[in-house]
Amino acid sequence: MSETRPRGPVIEGWTPPPPPEHRTLVGRHVRLEPLDAEAHAALLYQAYDGHDEVWDYMPAGPFASSAQFHRWMRDITASPDYVFFAIYDTKAEAYGGFASYLRVQPSAGSIEVGYIAMAPRLQRTIAATEAMYLMMKWAFQAGYRRYEWKCDALNLPSRRAAERLGFSFEGVFRQATVVKGRNRDTAWFAAIDAEWPALDEAFRLWLDPSNFDAQDRQRSSLSDLTRLVRVASDPALRR
Repeated sequence: MSETRPRGPVIEGWTPPPPPEHRTLVGRHVRLEPLDAEAHAALLYQAYDGHDEVWDYMPAGPFASSAQFHRWMRDITASPDYVFFAIYDTKAEAYGGFASYLRVQPSAGSIEVGYIAMAPRLQRTIAATEAMYLMMKWAFQAGYRRYEWKCDALNLPSRRAAERLGFSFEGVFRQATVVKGRNRDTAWFAAIDAEWPALDEAFRLWLDPSNFDAQDRQRSSLSDLTRLVRVASDPALRR
């Protein structure tokens, strides 16, 4: 008689979720609009102008002109591999960045958030955090089981952001790819559907107006609220 080998549990009642749509997601501080070159390229180019460091770890950029940026945005938003959103900060009344769903695998219930480029005026704002929350919320409510975040292993700000947002560290893929002629080791993070209820509560508590004073300074940090949900922390951030 052959030995029974362990296998994963049967997933009861789960069906593959739909792919993400080009739709608007609205929060209290931010509006995510389907990224469109005609509507957004010029405004976003102005937000990024003079801040080439935004593109240090990105596959594209920096861009020499608004026209070049427009052409790039037109081409990449036409790709079926990405679902991009322009991020509009409703308090600042300005567009400050974009982000995308990518590596969408409905059959596995897996989806990644990435290609995130936030101009300095959007970074470290309530709107920036809420934008990431709205994208995560849509994915889990749509039925995805796994929500991924990947970044260049040298990009410590991105690794800190992933951990703050409640993603658990899963390791580093060495020599994962080549970007702009340079080696890239890739740090992997993910959140899964079993963690979503607790993460949702953490985000809602953090985003509640009572968590901020008149100068929008937080009373409780999101990192503190998500710490107990994460199953693994990033060792690179403890050095």
